[in-house]
Amino acid sequence: MARFYAVFATDKPDMREVRERVRPNHRTYLRSAAQHGVFVRLGGPTLAPQCDAMNGTLLVVEADDLDAVMQFVGNDPYMKEGLFARVEVRPWDWSLGNPERRV
Repeated sequence: MARFYAVFATDKPDMREVRERVRPNHRTYLRSAAQHGVFVRLGGPTLAPQCDAMNGTLLVVEADDLDAVMQFVGNDPYMKEGLFARVEVRPWDWSLGNPERRV
């Protein structure tokens, strides 16, 4: 049974050039997630509070299990380019705002 997972990734310092260069490939990869058994339900960059510069990634994905999510994240172009200092994946229960649930 599929469930939701929240993916929190924080960029290494001074990686703006890498993020900008790899971003088109990253976005294409996210759009192809279904081919990997993972469905990206929402996502976008996190921002630095002082200047709104991109400093990480937040995704909510749907998959059958954590292993599928970890494999998907591991093959992300950002991950392969070494952009992230830290990545955390947590099972998540999407309740408020979920268009498939009435709360």
